[in-house]
Amino acid sequence: MAATIKDIAQKTGLGLATISSYLNGGSVREKNRLKIEAAIAELDFAVNEMARGLKTNRSKNIGVIIPELDNTFCARIISEVTDNLRTHGYATMICDCRTDEKREADVIEFLLQRRVDGIIIMPTEKTGKLLKQVLAAGKPVVVIDRRLEHIPCAQVLVDNQGAAYDAVLRFIQSGHKNIGMIGGPTDIYTAQERYKGYQKALAKYKYSFDKKYFACGDYTITGGARAMKELLQNNADLDAVFVANYEMTVGAMIELNEQEIKIPEQLSLIGFDNLEFAKASNPSLSVVIQPLKEIAEEVSRILLSYLEHAGEQTCETVILPTYLKEGRSIRK
Repeated sequence: MAATIKDIAQKTGLGLATISSYLNGGSVREKNRLKIEAAIAELDFAVNEMARGLKTNRSKNIGVIIPELDNTFCARIISEVTDNLRTHGYATMICDCRTDEKREADVIEFLLQRRVDGIIIMPTEKTGKLLKQVLAAGKPVVVIDRRLEHIPCAQVLVDNQGAAYDAVLRFIQSGHKNIGMIGGPTDIYTAQERYKGYQKALAKYKYSFDKKYFACGDYTITGGARAMKELLQNNADLDAVFVANYEMTVGAMIELNEQEIKIPEQLSLIGFDNLEFAKASNPSLSVVIQPLKEIAEEVSRILLSYLEHAGEQTCETVILPTYLKEGRSIRK
């Protein structure tokens, strides 16, 4: 026989009004919420989320929009965010827009029709204009890894300039003279910031900047391989390369293996993200590490603060530091 609200009351010692308030999306004390949720799990009580949503105008669903499902950075953050939100009773609807602005617009419309309670997005469209309809509908928006200057929403970023600056500084400290960089698409915020960090480090230590030492990739494995090939062809004196993205790091390593160039004897290398891949490489790679877990925690915190405390849309911007994890890919 299915459990009832009276069974939960008996199990928790709480009044029917308190339990009913919780089941209908109302506010209850934290200690009471924990008791009720424990009893629901133990009694296998089925909460009618559709009925609750009609009463509260909440669906308990969060829309997540990312450029590419196979992007490691996106996948790891969204996995953490999904776990965080699940513990608070929210499900996620994850949509891949394939780095296409028209598809992104369609996805936003789709999620609004599904009455999501909020949207987490790594936007493809650069101005953020597509998000205006979400904000107009009173839904919170949290942006990851992009800066939108004129859209009133929360943004969680890392110190991209500092990441590139620290990597190039490490090469300089090791005595390297001809330092190359494989960067991302020039119209993407993160790529622009990492490029600025590269230039800033060179200028700080009186290194002359030469465009021939910079190759633009497209945040893909193929793009990374192509950019590394370009750098090697154009710079016989190249002695170090910083690769500003994980997928491009993999591509760069593939090209170096194809050309039988030894790391670090012939070329020093610093990559980006994925510590497991860095450790599995031979020799182990030095890599810039982004705090993926912390990014996910901040995204979840901001969104849940709005949803659970009936707050106003926040314009909070969080910038988290990166760190350089040393491997054996830098020649001394």
